[in-house]
Amino acid sequence: MNAPAKAPRPFLVVLTGNPNCGKTTLFNALTGLRAKVGNYAGVTVERKEGALMGTSSGAPVAILDLPGTYSLSPQSPDERVARDVLFQREPEVAPPDLVLVVVDASNLQRNLYYATQVIELGHPVFVVLNMVDVARASGQEVDARALAAALGVPVHPVVASDGTGVAELSAALKAQAARGTTRVIPRDFTELPEAFGREARSLQARLVALHPHRERLASAEALLLLSDDRTQDARRGWHPPELLAEVREARGRLEAAGTDWRSAAIEARYARVAAIQMGVTRETAPPGETWSDRVDRVVTHRWVGPLIFAGILLALFVSIFWLAEWPKGWIESAVEATAGWVAGAMPPGDLNDLLARGVVAGVGSVVVFLPQICLLFLFISLLEDSGYMARAAFLMDRLMSRVGLHGKSFIPMLSSFACAIPGVMATRTIETPQDRLATILVAPLMSCSARLPVYTVLIAACIPGGALVQGLVLTGMYLLGIVGALGMAWLFKRTLLKGEPPPLLLELPPYRKPVVAVMVRHMWDRSRLFLRRAGTVILGINILLWFLVTFPRDGTKASAFDAQRVEIVRKSGVLPAGTPADDAAKWVEDVRSGEGPGGTNAVLRAEILRIDREQSGEALRHSMAGQIGRWIEPVLKPLGFDWKIGIGIVASFAAREVFVSTMSVVYNAGEADVGDRGAITSLAERMQRERGPDGKPVYTATLGLSLMVFYVFAMQCVSTMAVVRRETNGWRWPLFQLGYMTALAWVMAFATRWVATWWMG
Repeated sequence: MNAPAKAPRPFLVVLTGNPNCGKTTLFNALTGLRAKVGNYAGVTVERKEGALMGTSSGAPVAILDLPGTYSLSPQSPDERVARDVLFQREPEVAPPDLVLVVVDASNLQRNLYYATQVIELGHPVFVVLNMVDVARASGQEVDARALAAALGVPVHPVVASDGTGVAELSAALKAQAARGTTRVIPRDFTELPEAFGREARSLQARLVALHPHRERLASAEALLLLSDDRTQDARRGWHPPELLAEVREARGRLEAAGTDWRSAAIEARYARVAAIQMGVTRETAPPGETWSDRVDRVVTHRWVGPLIFAGILLALFVSIFWLAEWPKGWIESAVEATAGWVAGAMPPGDLNDLLARGVVAGVGSVVVFLPQICLLFLFISLLEDSGYMARAAFLMDRLMSRVGLHGKSFIPMLSSFACAIPGVMATRTIETPQDRLATILVAPLMSCSARLPVYTVLIAACIPGGALVQGLVLTGMYLLGIVGALGMAWLFKRTLLKGEPPPLLLELPPYRKPVVAVMVRHMWDRSRLFLRRAGTVILGINILLWFLVTFPRDGTKASAFDAQRVEIVRKSGVLPAGTPADDAAKWVEDVRSGEGPGGTNAVLRAEILRIDREQSGEALRHSMAGQIGRWIEPVLKPLGFDWKIGIGIVASFAAREVFVSTMSVVYNAGEADVGDRGAITSLAERMQRERGPDGKPVYTATLGLSLMVFYVFAMQCVSTMAVVRRETNGWRWPLFQLGYMTALAWVMAFATRWVATWWMG
């Protein structure tokens, strides 16, 4: 039997370029938004790979999107990964068959610095001249043919945002894949000072002897080894000690000859790219103020800018209640109808109760917040794609520096509005270890999307008023998280993590028209993770919770409650004398459901339902979940939280939004009235009906505010802890983070309850 034919290795295209050059937009255009996202081995840097559209049959073409970087001298883990892939130091990444270097036509000289570095590596290269429309609007016309002649590689002009030139580039990639990889002749160092070129050629020969299979990379690697210390920090001990000793000796000889090895190569490269830029660019209009410059005069103004930013955030949170109300209502009705159908389609019993109250109602109580989650992600995607996110970081730099953080810390913190996990991972762009660790420690204080269902259900249950009032309260929770994060950062930078942050060097990209398809895809990709967690983690926790709130059962007490109901029906005169016990139970069921002769007796029905609630509450109190809640109740009682809320707080450590589904399971376990609709009552309505031992409402405005403040500051996310452990290489900082955030949450919730009680009387 012949062995099956082995699938051909895909033709690997590596996509690289400076940050904000439109690289990700081009990747989405080439792959049709179909990307496989993972991580590089040993690090948390995201690895995004997709197939070129139109290559499902024939030779497959894979495109790997590298992190943005300004040069091959890395300053962060992201940039280090980009360098290692291009230098073939990533063992799980095949050698590139072609490198696409994306350059911003409106900022050509700065982009050409990195592009020439990549070209000199010896890989086959296409230069993608992106944003030619922006360059043209600013009065610059770039001659693509002249640029190709100057660089010695093909140049493809495109406008990735609207697809101009993308089809031609895709065809060129397919043609190159059909031809295969071609050999490229590396540079010969002729433009460098003579002494520097001589040492570089000697080191190149040494590298070829050490790594014969990487001959074409030797010249570029020799140049970087001589001119930049950071090139020697490759993971896995790439360069042997004796080679590094030879590099130090070569630098000593250059210093003795009066050649500055740190600046010689950089100055030569800048002179070269400046000459190229001058030769290929034609001014079609006198340089003037661009549209982005005019807008920035307003949105980055010292006083007006922060007000605009605050207004944008307020508009977001008001819209979360206003725009999401209709789709949320549709989903809520569908969940209630499904729960009612499941309850009616199956015989009464534990399985019925598990599916209707534990699975459908529990998971559904979280899924109903999907429209609000989608709106949040859509809004963040709009800020990122339009270029406003960089302006927000610029606006916040003054405030960040006052609390001791680097201005770059604001981007991870703002990303944490969606989820703290990518926020923590985004700290890799921060060069200073103290600033990076401080940002990691405070990033989870930013109110992530998992908190949104908690805030929303508590606001609906406890805060009276329309969308504007509810939006203001929600805005207050988000602002409180920001203030708390900045306050704790100020404390950490003056105690545990002392150090002056470096000045912010941030590029403000031109404003761009967001691509709707890309925004919607990003929104759906992030929201899908929310749904996946609802269908896995939350589903599993709800099944476990249903078991904990249902068992153990006390048959003796259940019989006593049954006898009490029968006795009340007998005393009412509705039940004929001498009716057997089994028939009496049926009469009780008729009264409960509002049917039969006794169903019209409102007083009798209310009394039966009262006993039902007493029985459900007693069963819940003595269940395993009830015992856990009552065990931790002394710690939570000063905050005004009862043991039922304690169950939700403990369960939500797996994920904050689990609090909502937990409360749904807990209260539905104690909910005797399924209502006339035959469906389970919504969680907010059930909370509003909840009464304490004194008969007063449990979910007051005071309790709602205290509980929301608790969730603003509490860690309550084991996934974030796992990522922090990976980013900090140990459990020391995650456990410290859990401890300080839990203590802070308790203190702030206690203070909120005290102030609210004093204020509201």
